[in-house]
Amino acid sequence: MSGSEYLFDTGSPQGQEHVTGLESILDAKTVEFLGVAGIEPGQRCLELGAGSGSIARRMAERTGAAGTVVAVDLDTGHLVERPGLDVHRHDINDGLPVPGPFDVIHARLVLVHLPRREQIFEMLVDALAPGGWLVLGDCYRLPQPITAPGEADEEVFRKVWRIASEIVGPAAGQDFGWAHRAYRRMAAAGLDELYAEDFSETAAGDGPHGRISAALVRQAEAPLLAAGCTPDELARFHELLRDPGMRYWFFGIVYTRGRKPR
Repeated sequence: MSGSEYLFDTGSPQGQEHVTGLESILDAKTVEFLGVAGIEPGQRCLELGAGSGSIARRMAERTGAAGTVVAVDLDTGHLVERPGLDVHRHDINDGLPVPGPFDVIHARLVLVHLPRREQIFEMLVDALAPGGWLVLGDCYRLPQPITAPGEADEEVFRKVWRIASEIVGPAAGQDFGWAHRAYRRMAAAGLDELYAEDFSETAAGDGPHGRISAALVRQAEAPLLAAGCTPDELARFHELLRDPGMRYWFFGIVYTRGRKPR
């Protein structure tokens, strides 16, 4: 999938708000989950979908001057090279920008978007060094309402996300079933020390979760309208994302890791 086919443009102002917002919400969990991989000085790591580089920089702090973190994204305008951090503007569908092996490979909210995810997964397993870790985080569920200012508001909220998950996302190549298949795929690929966690949290309007959701939906506005949302529904949806009376479950994400035998 080329950058032009990707539903979200991380280089746009809305895309940047989406990326930095996710970092503020998910980085602590990601760092905790990556911790078991035990990134050490001198190691070589790969960070896919690096965004603004927050996780890549943390990895580079661990690998030190003697190691390397290869940070890859379709848009690298917000990624700054520094000692130990090797930035590549690259589409992973075209293969790895540099050959392996890597001691740790991390991809958060990347494979869910890629129609060739199975082949890319196999490529990542092949690129692991013996004893290397593959760490993946992917979305399996879009936001769901808990309480809304009005009954009609709850239906608007459900409708927008239902169309996004059942029509717009799949048409763009997204697969929300992948997150729960990753564990089995790692096992089938011969990785061991497998472990997965299901992460979700509640959110309210007028907070960072709402700003992320708004940025995503604004980028997908045209296909949402074409798939059955009305302009009034989208306008009300954005009002709800700013309303502290709107409470909902945020995206559900599964983190999975496995280690290549030595």
